[in-house]
Amino acid sequence: MTNEINNQIKQLIDNNDIVLFMKGSNDFPQCGFSATVTHILNTIGANYLDVDVLQDMNIRQGIKEFSDWPTIPQLYVKGEFVGGCDIIRDMHEEGELAELLKKHQLI
Repeated sequence: MTNEINNQIKQLIDNNDIVLFMKGSNDFPQCGFSATVTHILNTIGANYLDVDVLQDMNIRQGIKEFSDWPTIPQLYVKGEFVGGCDIIRDMHEEGELAELLKKHQLI
């Protein structure tokens, strides 16, 4: 991953409270996993930046290296990597995701 891509990803994460790197957009997810995470975030009322990795292959590959996580979607809250679809779904079912966002005063 180039420094430029790494810096671009870091800037997105640093400048936004909640960032979801996903396939497609909030309005039109392009895979079931991305659709699941957007549905969860929308259900709990989170305001987040959606980054469509299908629009930029450098970002698509770069985010996997940045987080050392092999799959998309990836959720970041306040600069910290939270997880992918399975982790977000489990956190939501346990009430932990809403708790995390409330702790940071994001919902």
